[in-house]
Amino acid sequence: MIPHPPVTRRDHIVDVLHGEAVADPYRWLEDTEAADTKAWIAEQNAVSISYLSGLSSRSAIRNRLAEIWNVTRWGPPHSHADRWFFVRHDAGADQPALFVAAEPSAMGTAVVDPNLLSRDGTISLNKWAVSRDGARVAYALSESGSDWMTWRVKETATGEELPDLVEWCKWSSAVWLPNGSGFIYGAQDAPTRGQEYLEGHGQCRLALHRLGQPSAADSVVFADDQVGWESYADGFGDGRWLVITSEGNTGPQTKLHVADLAAGELRVEPLLPAAADQNFVVGNDDRTFFVLTDADAPRRRVVAVTLDAPTKADWREVVPESPDAIIGVTEAGECLVVHVLHDASSALQIWTKSGERRSDLPLPPQVTVTEVTANRTSVIWIGLRSFTDPGSVWTADVRTGELRMVHDAAPPIDADALVVSRASARSTDGTAVPMFVIHRRDVAPTGEVPAMLYGYGGFDIALTPEFNPGRLVWSERGGVVVVANLRGGGEFGKEWFEAGRREAKQNVFDDFAGCARWLVESGWSRPDRIAINGGSNGGLLVGALLTQHPELIGAAVPEVGVMDMLRYHRFTIGWAWTGDLGDPDDPQQYRWVRAYSPLHNLQPGTAYPATLVMTADHDDRVVPGHSFKFVAALQAAQASDAPVLIRVETSAGHGAATPVSKLIDARADMLAFCESALGVG
Repeated sequence: MIPHPPVTRRDHIVDVLHGEAVADPYRWLEDTEAADTKAWIAEQNAVSISYLSGLSSRSAIRNRLAEIWNVTRWGPPHSHADRWFFVRHDAGADQPALFVAAEPSAMGTAVVDPNLLSRDGTISLNKWAVSRDGARVAYALSESGSDWMTWRVKETATGEELPDLVEWCKWSSAVWLPNGSGFIYGAQDAPTRGQEYLEGHGQCRLALHRLGQPSAADSVVFADDQVGWESYADGFGDGRWLVITSEGNTGPQTKLHVADLAAGELRVEPLLPAAADQNFVVGNDDRTFFVLTDADAPRRRVVAVTLDAPTKADWREVVPESPDAIIGVTEAGECLVVHVLHDASSALQIWTKSGERRSDLPLPPQVTVTEVTANRTSVIWIGLRSFTDPGSVWTADVRTGELRMVHDAAPPIDADALVVSRASARSTDGTAVPMFVIHRRDVAPTGEVPAMLYGYGGFDIALTPEFNPGRLVWSERGGVVVVANLRGGGEFGKEWFEAGRREAKQNVFDDFAGCARWLVESGWSRPDRIAINGGSNGGLLVGALLTQHPELIGAAVPEVGVMDMLRYHRFTIGWAWTGDLGDPDDPQQYRWVRAYSPLHNLQPGTAYPATLVMTADHDDRVVPGHSFKFVAALQAAQASDAPVLIRVETSAGHGAATPVSKLIDARADMLAFCESALGVG
């Protein structure tokens, strides 16, 4: 059965950009709320649903996904006074909930359970912050996967909902005042009504909300004076210190300011106000702050910076740079727990604040540390994930290095039947590109094995071992999964990141192509048995490989991808990505992005591989118009019988907080589509 999507209307719209005439016939699809766009979505979805639901393998795949997905997953506990708070995602629930307990390993009582707030599971807990005495919780909810969130406040002991309501917030967490009278949060201007999911927004400023007061009375406590800089709030020193981190969209740079919340007057002081490097506060001793920095250390180091003498000449090095990139640090008593990546897997080192490396914690191999919590004691709590672990919790004492498991998710899989190994491909310029390779133990390279190649390659984000039911099902059904550590990611420090951004972005696509070729050269597969997948910046990656090397693959599934590189910066938070992708308004940088923009490099009359474009109607990070325009152009350009479809999820956003029920259906559609396209079964 060959699906036949409707022909999409083409309008005569031509922009002249830096002297080049650029047609944009599908611009009308950018307006997600327009009646004709909604009609187009309905028509496209009808064709896709009919085709996907009829695939013979879908039912079995969906059933297996549901078995694997529906397990209880725990997050590590946070201590506040005599209470412990933690997030738990119960088996069968669409969303995780926030719990409170008297003991760190107890089941606890739900404080905020978003599963009770909507019938379809589309309300999610986005952020939460507990007052110093544990008496109140400020929590932010999001609807339909949107990045927009609304803050509310509850009494911990009684569950009483306070009247406080703070709307139109994004990104920043909340920091309580030490006396619990209010909290500081990241504020945005309210969007134009009806344009909540499209309109670009201004810079995030920090505001103070006092309990019992209307949000209109909230006062701004900090706003960066540079255009394109976003500010975020964190609390340190048992809530005494407010730390303000400002990040710019022009590159990997930050500024740091602090304020003593225990002082009578809230006065913001500069700590590291210059923006030459990336600097993040990870702990403090009174007016001395421990800072994770890449200054003179591309794989990062930890330095002690005093508020009274913060210049670089006065820094004291605590943890030196090493061959492994440091990606996080947690303060635990008199020690620092240093999270490093060794060959793209997590390791934890224990250092004293004086600069002595005390021990390494004996973590299981090939894991990802998702979170480390502590409360200035020697006991820490660790969240772990791996390719076969959806979320276990461990505890350790940094004085002894003793490690034990507290909660095990125990999914219904045979982990011993799977093999996870490391391999390396060669990029166009000869760079070695590391990969995780996952397959069933009894599956060997035959040149026929169906392959799923996944990548991201951007924004200093590392791809590390991650529990993914879709990849497990693909492996169980006899396929091989490859997760590629491409340049532009954060696996190997700043130099690896820099080698895949801005004018060097093409390196990322070349790396991905090298991984596809490796699957053939290593004897695992052949081009028409290789599917590629990625989301967001990874969706851009899939779109770029699809347009540059359609001959290397048999199927492509770009999800919530950035496909129109000439207009991406005009929507929601897109302007903040120019530091990684390049600015289309700059004549030189326009040439960079024009050269690889998936939408603008489709060639009519080309035989493209089977493609399933996936997006969501409430994605207000990478707006769905990217996917709408790309699939319309790809359908018009396609010269083969391979299907080109789009799947538009309703009441969902960029991916985070999508209800489990929707995730299961989406993965079932994706895997069944890829199996059909690759001729499996």
